[in-house]
Amino acid sequence: MSVEGVTEIVDGLRWFKSSYSGSGGGDCVEVAAGLDVVYVRDSKTADSGPVLRVGRGEWAAFVALTAAG
Repeated sequence: MSVEGVTEIVDGLRWFKSSYSGSGGGDCVEVAAGLDVVYVRDSKTADSGPVLRVGRGEWAAFVALTAAG
């Protein structure tokens, strides 16, 4: 896992925000899938904040654990 500047990885990625995130802003994360990794960023600082880079397997495990409660 690593954190890197948004400017290095933004090109060509399609970012998604959770459907649980309201349209009024607030505390949300955005996710984009790369070839071998998943990128996660804070929607409030999407253009300037850090981006978390996680392997696809680790992301799948995180989502499964989160869904299980």
